[in-house]
Amino acid sequence: MLALNNVSKRYPGGHEALKAVNLHIEPAEMVFLTGHSGAGKSTLLKLITRLEQVSGGQIMVDGRNVSRMGEREIPRHRRRIGVIFQDNRLLPDRTVFDNVALPLVIDGCHRHRELQRMVRAALDKVGLLNRERSYPMNLSGGEQQRVGIARAVVNKPPLLLADEPTGNLDPDLSRDIFDLFVNFQQVGVTILVASHDLELISSFNRRRIKLEHGNLISDFIPDAEESHP
Repeated sequence: MLALNNVSKRYPGGHEALKAVNLHIEPAEMVFLTGHSGAGKSTLLKLITRLEQVSGGQIMVDGRNVSRMGEREIPRHRRRIGVIFQDNRLLPDRTVFDNVALPLVIDGCHRHRELQRMVRAALDKVGLLNRERSYPMNLSGGEQQRVGIARAVVNKPPLLLADEPTGNLDPDLSRDIFDLFVNFQQVGVTILVASHDLELISSFNRRRIKLEHGNLISDFIPDAEESHP
């Protein structure tokens, strides 16, 4: 599903955010990306979505070379990726329903029944079907983040990226969010989660990759017999 081959990113001024990173993630695999602030986690996610371009190497997503995509191909590429941010980036003047529907509207889905069905299915997956008429300011932090997740998965993308999705949440809510990711993985979604919450990550029996100063320094796959979720 996802392959990075000798990927480097150098910014003006000479700062190297990523240095010859090699990474392969299989379809329906859930992987945690760890490392301190400035390690290169967010940069890696931006390169995958083509918000930024690599300085060297190549990125393959579902057999497509992201590094060589033309401007016309990039919007279609991004529609196949669900992205979840730490600050959820909800529109405060739109209802929960309208926030989740936004990717579908942008993608040209204007059929009322189809749009309603897809939005409500996404809200049901995150347990917020009863809040569809609410506004973000009337939701708790955990509910707002779940709305962001519903928006990211509403068009059923095969790849889901999350950048510090639990950074503003308490431990119990953070675990609820990670449990949702496990549910999505179980139905075939490939998931890459950037997080510094090592205690929470270690409670899940999932692959863990660590970046340090732009270098991929470890790739740990827990023993399959470990009794974690």
